[in-house]
Amino acid sequence: MAKEQIRNIAIIAHVDHGKTTLVDQLLRQSGQFRPNELKGDCILDSNPLERERGITILSKNCAIHYVDLEGNSYHINIVDTPGHADFSGEVERVLKMADGVLLLVDAVDGTMPQTRYVLSKALANGLKPIVVINKMDRPECRADGVLNEVFDLLVDLGADEHALDFPVVYASGRDGWASNEPITKAPEGGGDVRALFDAIIKHVPAPQLKADAPLQVLITTIDYSDYVGRIGIGRVFAGTLKSGQAVVNIDRLGNRSSQRVAQLLQFDGLGRRQVDRIDVGDICAVVGLDRVDIGDTLADPANPVALPSVTVDEPTLHMTFRINDGPFVGQEGKYVTSRHLRERLAKELQSNVALKVSGGEGADEFDVAGRGLLHLGILLENMRREGFELCVGKPSVIFKAIDGKRMEPIEMLSIDVPADSMGPVMQLLGDRKAELVKMETRGSHSHMEFSVPARGLIGLRSRLLTATQGEAIMHHTFHEYGEFRGPIGGRVNGVMVATETGQVTAYALDQLAGRGMMLVQPGDQVYTGQIVGEHCKDSDIPVNVVKMKRLTNMRASAKDSTVVLKAPRKLTLEAALEYIENDELVEVTPGTIRLRKRQLTENDRKRAARKMVNAE
Repeated sequence: MAKEQIRNIAIIAHVDHGKTTLVDQLLRQSGQFRPNELKGDCILDSNPLERERGITILSKNCAIHYVDLEGNSYHINIVDTPGHADFSGEVERVLKMADGVLLLVDAVDGTMPQTRYVLSKALANGLKPIVVINKMDRPECRADGVLNEVFDLLVDLGADEHALDFPVVYASGRDGWASNEPITKAPEGGGDVRALFDAIIKHVPAPQLKADAPLQVLITTIDYSDYVGRIGIGRVFAGTLKSGQAVVNIDRLGNRSSQRVAQLLQFDGLGRRQVDRIDVGDICAVVGLDRVDIGDTLADPANPVALPSVTVDEPTLHMTFRINDGPFVGQEGKYVTSRHLRERLAKELQSNVALKVSGGEGADEFDVAGRGLLHLGILLENMRREGFELCVGKPSVIFKAIDGKRMEPIEMLSIDVPADSMGPVMQLLGDRKAELVKMETRGSHSHMEFSVPARGLIGLRSRLLTATQGEAIMHHTFHEYGEFRGPIGGRVNGVMVATETGQVTAYALDQLAGRGMMLVQPGDQVYTGQIVGEHCKDSDIPVNVVKMKRLTNMRASAKDSTVVLKAPRKLTLEAALEYIENDELVEVTPGTIRLRKRQLTENDRKRAARKMVNAE
């Protein structure tokens, strides 16, 4: 295949701006598939968690064979990237495989925090954007204003004249049409996305690489198969890669090992097909390499030269992972030892480049650092579904010392709220050391942007939704390391801690109804030291939620009234991580998420408190 026929494109955008939906239309309208081959929406979001949450977590590769109106055939490699800031490590490494980017921007929301981040990474890799203003069918569409925002953002990021002269395509991924003109409904006849295909062919450069140079392949993604083991996915930057060829694998530290390619797989539609060779500029999957990792270079044994490795920004948040030492350990999961935990985290490090793991205080603890709460929460959710049981501590940010000053991660926070909720939101953010950067009115809502310490985002979402009656929309992304802005208050309320092990009774909960909000319901199994509710005051209290009504042989003077209990507060995994304090843990098992104290008995908690006071 001639290099002029290859196009490598990455799709980048803020979360929920329609990347995966637009890729669906590119696949459907390529002419490569029968109508019954592609079913459902968000075809590339194949991971169960992606389906459940409606987000892209892992970058995906697919390839389209496209024939233009003149009969020219093109092989277009497409990489769909995540939109959440917590998964930006996926974005950074896969941009190495692209020669251009489709920058999707919502026709109403405009540029958002993650838009800035992904665009800055694309420009740093020398990639020129094709701007796609998506969701043009929305009633509040403001295409001209969004286009100006994109231009201002490029100027702000220091883009050169070549990048500022960007092509623009107007589209509706949901309705399946694209146009070079700013129209708000499908053209006559229903429309198609040919305008987007043509923009890719015209404006994304073909790989300008040397086919006769010594082999260089950069591995950017790792896949795994139970049949063939590790599979390295990357791009051929120089030379030609052939099946059965001997190569030298150069890792990120410069270590070299001789290996042989067993199979070569070229991306074809949603799958892969086995080929004998991959030409320069194309993206492929390599089978048969025993030791291969992200950032490695596959080179010619006669002239082994490494390519610049993948660089990823450092994590900003960390928490403790430790074995589950509670009374109910092993009842639901099958992986409960520190060895199981260590092996699983080591496996995750092979493909999750934004993750860092180090030893904790004891042999059964590990310090795990990531990009954010969602990043670490997805890892925990995957582990519990695989059968792991573990406990995790309160997430905390990673501080740095720069020029003798204590520095902390600062995030750019974007919030859209009803206009009448601005006061409570400003109060809430002010208490968390946030600084207002921008504010504007968009219809009946107000759009505000803040510079806020990453510490201030922990536990913010639930309080923000409460303050705005559930109407707030917030997004954030890492901005920089700035000076420490001072202490931020923690949880206001104390908790109710179980004093007995057993089954929760309705009688006990009815007696405690006036003390606060419960986290358990009748029939739940609890143990001593488990957090079973939120106290209405700022102090922790011990409670007995397994207490049963005493029965006697004396007839009561009045009939027992029917007990009507309030529904308990159910915490998701991320909400539980945001809720706990330093002396508490979240117990994560395949079937249950529990909150507990680090020290299960009250005497142990008092003893630990005294030690802390003496240490200070």
